[in-house]
Amino acid sequence: MFSTKLSVVPATRPVAAAMLVCAFLLSACSSTVKDPTANWSPNKIYTEARDEANSGAYDKAVPLFEKLEGRAAGTPLAQQAQLEKAYAQFKSGEQAQALATLDRFIKLHPASPAIDYALYLKGLVNFNENLGLFSFLYKQDLSERDQKAAKESFESFKELVNRFPESKYSADARLRMNYIVNSLAKYEVHVASYYYSRGAYISAINRAQTAIADYRDVPVLEEALFILYKSYDALNMTQLRDDTKRVMERSFPQSEYLSKGFKSVDGPWYKFW
Repeated sequence: MFSTKLSVVPATRPVAAAMLVCAFLLSACSSTVKDPTANWSPNKIYTEARDEANSGAYDKAVPLFEKLEGRAAGTPLAQQAQLEKAYAQFKSGEQAQALATLDRFIKLHPASPAIDYALYLKGLVNFNENLGLFSFLYKQDLSERDQKAAKESFESFKELVNRFPESKYSADARLRMNYIVNSLAKYEVHVASYYYSRGAYISAINRAQTAIADYRDVPVLEEALFILYKSYDALNMTQLRDDTKRVMERSFPQSEYLSKGFKSVDGPWYKFW
């Protein structure tokens, strides 16, 4: 009986293996997803992609624009698809992918009439109205925050304004550039104010001086000078304190900081829209 069993096993192995292969192939065939756009024209793909984007379904629009890029390669429609894909990626929160798409567009199509829009959109992708600058609380142990995106946004808008001053996007880009500069300056002063509140007067002086040295003609410099004044006073550095007060009185003759302190100015001065 033992020998009979041994003789049966080898004979069934090929059959079992063949059955497994067939089952796998059948499973693979049944799981193959058909491409519904296979017989669509480029114009139909574009229409469907635009419909999805207009309805807010950006996650569905992105793959359609990608298909259109391939189907209409080498045509203006493919370039349009690339730009609209970048916008859809941006709106769906895929910032890194949107930037990669725009960088690729700018590199491949440097003479495109849509370069101004590509630069504007690149600035928008990096632009954040709050810039993450004012979200912290004074009770937190603050560290230096990365302002890379804000600065890259500024550079994109700056290139747009310099290269295409008459572009329909340039006016808004200028406003956003102004907002970014004000916001970055406000960040420096906010950190200086934090240090002052913690009694770290040397650090407060350093940050306030950075704001004054790096930024010009922004409203928050009034507060920067006041932080300098108060920090010098706390350190009993009377000569520097008095010099700073004179500069502040000359630069901001209507300032209420010297009489009312830090809470004299209310409201988000940095908002433009």
